[in-house]
Amino acid sequence: MGYALGFDGGGTKTHCILLDANGDVIGEGFSGPANPLRPGGFGGAFASLREAGAAALSAANLKAADISAIHAGLAGAGRRTVVRRVLVFLGQEFPSALAQVSTDYEIALEAAVGTGPGVVLIAGTGSVAFGRNAAGETARAGGYGPWIGDEGSAFEIGRRAVSAAARIRDMDAPASVLPEMISTALDCPDWDEMMLRIAKNPDHVFPKLFPVVAAAANSEDSAAKEIMFASAIGLGNLAMIVIRRLGMKGQKFPLVKCGGVFGHCHMLDALLDSVLASGALRAKISHLEISPALGAARMAARLSGAPAQSASHGD
Repeated sequence: MGYALGFDGGGTKTHCILLDANGDVIGEGFSGPANPLRPGGFGGAFASLREAGAAALSAANLKAADISAIHAGLAGAGRRTVVRRVLVFLGQEFPSALAQVSTDYEIALEAAVGTGPGVVLIAGTGSVAFGRNAAGETARAGGYGPWIGDEGSAFEIGRRAVSAAARIRDMDAPASVLPEMISTALDCPDWDEMMLRIAKNPDHVFPKLFPVVAAAANSEDSAAKEIMFASAIGLGNLAMIVIRRLGMKGQKFPLVKCGGVFGHCHMLDALLDSVLASGALRAKISHLEISPALGAARMAARLSGAPAQSASHGD
């Protein structure tokens, strides 16, 4: 039988799904982050892929040699150097399998619309919009990482929250519950210690503060609402850039939101939907109902008709 593995590796977690020859899910596994361009590097990403894959195989009582095809969709895989190194790793771990590597937003689009037209808007640790029109043309906006992009992401929302807390601490902003909530969430009442943690590894601080900001905004905190307002506008702009570039503005198509930022803050969700609806009147806005890892596994299953060699996809 032919078994296919699909990986969804992001900045926070990795999800692996195993399909049998009939396309049924027979195993899955979870592990830590697998973005080789973030803290942890390739070593951490490979460890996460290995752990999630092993869990999926164990659930089905299979071995690596039983796998015939793999597709890994990873944050950071828009770079060819990343694709090449991940392919080498997959070839070593699964020597009998055809291997394919793409970005995480490509597998999200597959999970959302299959091979048809549509747009996905992803907001998790990072953020990006990606789409495909009826002619098969694709476009991307965002996905440039935390230092120059990732607007509306959990990382950016957390960073803005700490920045707001700093202004409040300097008595340069209205009172807010954010400073106290941030200190409690991080179990770090000392400001200097917090700055040291951020300098050491911002990925371990900023994304974790997203639930704090969402809760504060839901409680009508003005500073938190300002952050969420900017985030909704930023995310909406990413989607609209893709829609305009693909000539889809007046068309009917699925516009699917995916990622941990959605569904936690009423203000962000409502404002974003309003922005999207006003810019793409005929789009059907929804949340992704299945894991992007399933999209990756389905892409792996299609490799059975590919030439007997590794294939890769990258920007």
